[in-house]
Amino acid sequence: MISIVDDDLAVREMLVSLTRSLGYDAFGFASAEEFLASDDFERFTCAITDIHMPGMSGFELQQRLQTRKCSLPVIMITARTESDFETKALSGGAIGFLRKPLDIEMLVGFIEKALRA
Repeated sequence: MISIVDDDLAVREMLVSLTRSLGYDAFGFASAEEFLASDDFERFTCAITDIHMPGMSGFELQQRLQTRKCSLPVIMITARTESDFETKALSGGAIGFLRKPLDIEMLVGFIEKALRA
């Protein structure tokens, strides 16, 4: 099961649809808080999360997962252009980083890498 965490409904629905078309189960969350509060949080095998969201950011979500000693592979996405975001995401443990608009082939590669991890 892949979790999609993005406050943008259109992006979230597109990513859920894409991952399902690849044969994976996927579930969308409108916020990091909603994802962390999920009753079935432990059954996820990969998380794709936006970095910039109201409330908890994708970076904060990544830190919370580490605090919980959760080894869930994380793929970070953003529409922001700050040059240090990629370095911060990858040094924080993300398995992949993409800017929007997303390169679908790269995303699929990151998903496959995450599921092998």
